[in-house]
Amino acid sequence: MRIIVTGANGFVGRLLVGRLARQGHEIVAIDHLIEADCGIEAIAGSIADPVILARAFAGGCDAVVHLATVPGGAAEADSASARRINIDATIALSEAAAEAGRRPRFILASSIAVFGANLPATVDDDTPLRPLLVYGAHKAMIEQWLATLSRRDALDALSLRLPGIVARPAGPSGMKSAFMSDVFHALRADAPFTSPVAADATMWLMSVDTVVAALVHALTLDLALPADRAVTLPALRLRMDELVTTISRRTGIDPARVRYAPDPDLQAAFGAYPALVTARGDALGFHHDGSVDRLVASALATITSQDSVK
Repeated sequence: MRIIVTGANGFVGRLLVGRLARQGHEIVAIDHLIEADCGIEAIAGSIADPVILARAFAGGCDAVVHLATVPGGAAEADSASARRINIDATIALSEAAAEAGRRPRFILASSIAVFGANLPATVDDDTPLRPLLVYGAHKAMIEQWLATLSRRDALDALSLRLPGIVARPAGPSGMKSAFMSDVFHALRADAPFTSPVAADATMWLMSVDTVVAALVHALTLDLALPADRAVTLPALRLRMDELVTTISRRTGIDPARVRYAPDPDLQAAFGAYPALVTARGDALGFHHDGSVDRLVASALATITSQDSVK
């Protein structure tokens, strides 16, 4: 397939592009900063630029994986800029895909942020969307837009609601949930870490390898898709102290290097996730990491791979 990938130089994008290229697909990779790689057409620029979109879709497309976004914290800080990318540019991207292909598959990296806070005791496929963050509201709006284009036979879209993904590279990310990855880097380096959520805080997590596998699976999924074209991915529900204990065991570092000083806002937004039931995602063949040990092992391997590239 000829696949357009936005945000291709990001944390998930780099791994996804590499995997798709190894599978023999023709990849057009778009990001602000990106270099050409063997067999990959790299386009440096913003998806908000019509010239960039015209160049990317000049050869047509069979599928789009849309990863580019202005994430949580950055979207809250500058909602106007976030709207230009998360809403306006995404709509333009979807319309360009519809014009360039014959009902191409369009995969949106959506987010569990669409559910908001103060969640019920169990979240399932019938849980209403009540986003609280600007980022979550943007994702919910685009989910509806893509479902509409699918009903109009312009696209064959699927929005995947991603949980917390570990372990992202160290450094600023613009994401309020960055602490979920930062704790991996701190313990691996035997550095002190202050958790902004309590020891018993509960989170939905997935390794980046499992996220990439989900995106690849979504590209060729031929089962009947839900009417709203949205799927909440299966994820592990873990306590913060459970995550810390497992990382410590894997790295040989004392878990006491982590102290807990809950921030009320972060605790409410990212530390109180209830039971998760994903019957729709399960039936479509998506899966989580299987266990906290497997998730941590995968995340630490990702960090090692990131270090080897530096």
